[in-house]
Amino acid sequence: MNKGNLIERIAEKTNLSKTTAADALNSALECIETALSEGDNVSLVGFGTFAVSERKARIGRNPQTGAALQIPARRVAKFKPGANLKKLNGVGGGNG
Repeated sequence: MNKGNLIERIAEKTNLSKTTAADALNSALECIETALSEGDNVSLVGFGTFAVSERKARIGRNPQTGAALQIPARRVAKFKPGANLKKLNGVGGGNG
C-alpha cells in the first residue's frame, strides 16, 4: 500500500473527500515528523511508538574497494509496534 492507497481508504472509511483525507494524513505525518525532530516520542496506544535513537560513529567499509571509512554519529527514527499490531498474524514481530 502506498500513500495514495491509504488516502483512498481513509476517505472511504470516514466519508471524507480524498482532498480532506490527504490533508488529514499529511497533517498527522507532519506532526509526527516535528515531534521526532524535536527529540520527542510519538505513542499511538495499541499501534506503536515512533522514537528517535542515537547511532554511534563507527568505521565502515566501501563494498567496492574494501577501504575503511568513517561513518558519523547520527539520529535515526525507529518504530516499535504496539500490542494490537503484534496480535496480527505475521505483523509487528508478534508470535501470532
